[in-house]
Amino acid sequence: MAEAGDENLYAAARDIARALGKDPSAAGDILQILSGYGATGNTSSNSRASTASRGDANLNRSLNSLERQISSYIVEDRPIWSDPVDSRSFLDAVDDLLAVAGDLRSMAGDKSVAVCLSRADELIQQVMFRLQEEFGYVMDRASESFDSDDEFSGEEDNDIGYDQVIVARPVTDYKIVIEPLQSSVIGDLNAIAVRMVAGGFGKECSRVYSSRRREFLEESLSRLHLRGLSMEEVQDSPWQDLEDEIDRWIKAVTMVFRVFFPSERLLCDRVFTDLPVSSVTDLSFMEVCRGTTTQLLNFADAIALGSRLPERLFKVMDLYEAVEDLIPKMETLFSNKYCSPLKHEAVAIQKRLGEAVRGIFMELENLIRRDPPKTAFPGGGIHPITRYVMNYLRAACKSRQSLEQILDHTGNDAGSETRPLSVQLIWVLELLESNLEGKKRTYRDPPLCFLFMMNNGKYILDKATDNELGSILGEDWIVKHAAKLRQYHSNFLRSSWNQVVALLRTESPYSKLIENLKQFKARFDEVCLMQSQWVVTDEQLREELRSSVAGIVSPAYSSFVGRLKASPEINGRRGEPFIPYTVEDLELRIKGLFKER
Repeated sequence: MAEAGDENLYAAARDIARALGKDPSAAGDILQILSGYGATGNTSSNSRASTASRGDANLNRSLNSLERQISSYIVEDRPIWSDPVDSRSFLDAVDDLLAVAGDLRSMAGDKSVAVCLSRADELIQQVMFRLQEEFGYVMDRASESFDSDDEFSGEEDNDIGYDQVIVARPVTDYKIVIEPLQSSVIGDLNAIAVRMVAGGFGKECSRVYSSRRREFLEESLSRLHLRGLSMEEVQDSPWQDLEDEIDRWIKAVTMVFRVFFPSERLLCDRVFTDLPVSSVTDLSFMEVCRGTTTQLLNFADAIALGSRLPERLFKVMDLYEAVEDLIPKMETLFSNKYCSPLKHEAVAIQKRLGEAVRGIFMELENLIRRDPPKTAFPGGGIHPITRYVMNYLRAACKSRQSLEQILDHTGNDAGSETRPLSVQLIWVLELLESNLEGKKRTYRDPPLCFLFMMNNGKYILDKATDNELGSILGEDWIVKHAAKLRQYHSNFLRSSWNQVVALLRTESPYSKLIENLKQFKARFDEVCLMQSQWVVTDEQLREELRSSVAGIVSPAYSSFVGRLKASPEINGRRGEPFIPYTVEDLELRIKGLFKER
């Protein structure tokens, strides 16, 4: 009966400690006060020793009682957290055990205390292993009830689109943060986590938590239809397939860093709240996010290290800008020391994507150089290389800010009049014009050479006018290129129609005029027939050329016919000389010059 009374006394001491807001480990001090209550002021040292001895005995008996109570739970096959009463009782017993262990450590030095402390530590270890199992059980049970609770749509993965993914119930106070677990579950997990950290098993608790949440993230990510390609698979995949994967990747990254990870951070904070150290929270969050983050970054890295074919520029730019948008979010989410390597890796991959963009521009230059003048392009129209390069550059300039950031790797300051991007674009256009100069030599007819350069020059100028590309190239470039175009126009007329009109500019005798008229008709018919098959795609240019031709041919022909009719040799003859065309006939023929394609 005395032992039971002492045990009850110790239990009362713990209760008093809790009521006073003190740590239960203070029960030993309170026990000594209770044990000595009513004693006289002349208590001897033997009395104090006797009190200490009784305290040791009380702790030993409390340990025996806790060992019996806790062992009954540890050997149970069913989960302790399947019954709320059992779980509460078990946690109380764990608290008492940790308090007894704390008291024993404060009394270290005595052999009997050391034996008790060893027993307590062994029991704590068994408790921690069981709590680790229970922590996993609570998370698994929550996941199972979550899946059966229609939080996911229940459809097959193939039927779930990006906009349909529902991974958790929204929190009322957040627009984009989700609550993956119910508050009651979070409360149970927190209660277990607090005890595991107190028992020195914080890392083990973090490991169980992280593994379960990683599975949740992997499941959520799989619903976004990412293929999870390895570096080798990315290198071996057709580019068209990778373009689709990049689109899915950008959507997935947006979802992960705007919804999934902020939600996981919130959950970590709630599960591991009230802990004496924050490292468990930060470590757990890092372990939850690391796998998904690494998978996403590895894909972007594989693209960055892949082929530099020019057609890859636009999707590589999309990736570059997506990673750039990602980094500020990582700065916020991954601010602790455990997550810093993930953030640094993202920055490194963005740099590699920038290097890929520079490499792609170099490959574009090589592509232009390698496009040799083989055979004359039919009709002197716009060459495919011209269309490709100009449409390419216009599309690229939609990402002007990012391109300037990427290409500004030489240290030019922002106030410089010549930006690296403009230098790059002008250089590409110079290569294109040089390539076209080589191609024009494949034409045997000089006027067709100039028409070819005029067609392509007009296309280049139009594509660089009133848009971002023209803004980057600058007004000086536009003016110089327009002057080149006027020169091609002038050379075309001089090498073609000026020679035809020259036959009409003569003051020769009547017989010579008649001969020149015949030669003019033959030459006019020949040139009209030939140039009606030449191509001028741009309607404005086509009309300008026809107008220019008519402007030099019609007045010269009208004047020639007038001189012919007024010639003295015609007097006394019957009728007028044969005039093959009226001025209107000529102009009608001229309107038939050049076809659209």
